[in-house]
Amino acid sequence: MSRLAALLALVLLALPATARAQAAGEEAARDIAAARAALPSDAAKVLFGGVTRPAPLAARSIGAYAKGCLAGAVALPVDGATWAVMRLSRNRAWGHPALIAFLEHFAEEGRKIGWPGLLVGDMSQPRGGPMLTGHASHQIGLDADVWFSPLPDRRPTAEERETISAVSMVTPEREIDATRWTETRARLVRAAALDPRVARIFVHPAIKKTLCGWASGDRAWLAKVRPWWGHTYHFHIRLACPAGTTGCVGQDPVPAGDGCGADLAWWLGPEPWRPSEPGPEKPPMKLADLPAACREVLTAP
Repeated sequence: MSRLAALLALVLLALPATARAQAAGEEAARDIAAARAALPSDAAKVLFGGVTRPAPLAARSIGAYAKGCLAGAVALPVDGATWAVMRLSRNRAWGHPALIAFLEHFAEEGRKIGWPGLLVGDMSQPRGGPMLTGHASHQIGLDADVWFSPLPDRRPTAEERETISAVSMVTPEREIDATRWTETRARLVRAAALDPRVARIFVHPAIKKTLCGWASGDRAWLAKVRPWWGHTYHFHIRLACPAGTTGCVGQDPVPAGDGCGADLAWWLGPEPWRPSEPGPEKPPMKLADLPAACREVLTAP
């Protein structure tokens, strides 16, 4: 943690709970404003990041997970019997109705295997599209981040939703943290992967390695669970395009096998995601780079 971040944390702790929640939300707003100021005004992430309500159109995921938008989005209710939405100030708890239905069902299935309930992080913006901060994907309302921290035995407060951190399952040495990882977490990931609506689940390579060693019997579900950068605090669930949807670019079929071989070994090597020489930064996508239907989604009243 930087000295500035540490100082900010101390300031937040000195405030009353409601004030801390407000301060955290204001900090998030400042981060977004700074990101917006650093980008050209016609950048797609500026345009979509500035919209606060969904497009009143028929529900439709348009384009690809990292290059598209979302019509007719629905918000996951902030609280359910088996879940709670976190980081409300981000306004990223929107999704295709198929994602909302999946999460509500998945939260119930989690209870059956002993998981107290889901803490749900980022989904999509009200009209999808690129985000000002964070994700490259999550653009078409079919992605959701589920924390590895369980729902507590009471509703998180407004302050907690903004300030508490999810707990990493991975040590600084990039090994699974055996003091935190549990079999119930493995069963939760497996339950998501077994759902036919799920196309991919992204986890840290150390978590994938642990799942490979834990799984027995039918291991076909492991193919959907892919190692990816980050994802130590949460797992990223990605649904396939809903049946009958036009213009939604789905995920490629999962490769053969369980994904526990050479591909995983590469990810477990000497930090392969850190290139020796960073390449030139890509210019941000513009509205014209997205599917043509995204213009209608963006400009809908």
